Amino acid sequence: MKLYGSYTSPFVRHCRVALAQEGFDFEFVEADSALSAERSPTSKVPFFSEGAVQLTDSSSILKYLREKAGRVFLADIDDYENFTMVNTTLDSAINLFLLENEGFGAEQINYLARQKARITSGLKALNERLTPDHSMEQDGALRCACFLDWGLFRQRIRLDGLRNLDGLLANAKQVDAFAATAPPR
Repeated sequence: MKLYGSYTSPFVRHCRVALAQEGFDFEFVEADSALSAERSPTSKVPFFSEGAVQLTDSSSILKYLREKAGRVFLADIDDYENFTMVNTTLDSAINLFLLENEGFGAEQINYLARQKARITSGLKALNERLTPDHSMEQDGALRCACFLDWGLFRQRIRLDGLRNLDGLLANAKQVDAFAATAPPR
């Protein structure tokens, strides 16, 4: 098994945590934009290979890993909704982050202002849906913890007033597989 990605990507981190949780031996290959463009038709990370299996999205990678371990990926509708809500909010945060790095901000472009508002409303909704005691065995909660830690690392979000999310992240940091995959500081 080979997982390609960056140490800071929350999508890659989720896959790294899942690989550790399931006890799979794998090689992590750091991939930049040039390698991603060369090896992945979507030109993004993560991407994954195991023999003839070639996967290019964290969701399909997670489904493959969980099922290979004999588990069900996103076993119920609540976990699935949490997972998709985090993905929507995280995609907005990453797009805004990357565009701001290119000099475009929410003050200049209405679309980016809507993305910024989506991040705020998404975090509030996730704070209502997830509690600190959600298990990191649930991929919706684990994806959220990866997003939160990335958002704080990149100074993209604040957890002020979001007690459930703050507690969820604090508890996630107590999980060995999560702690071991933290972005380098």
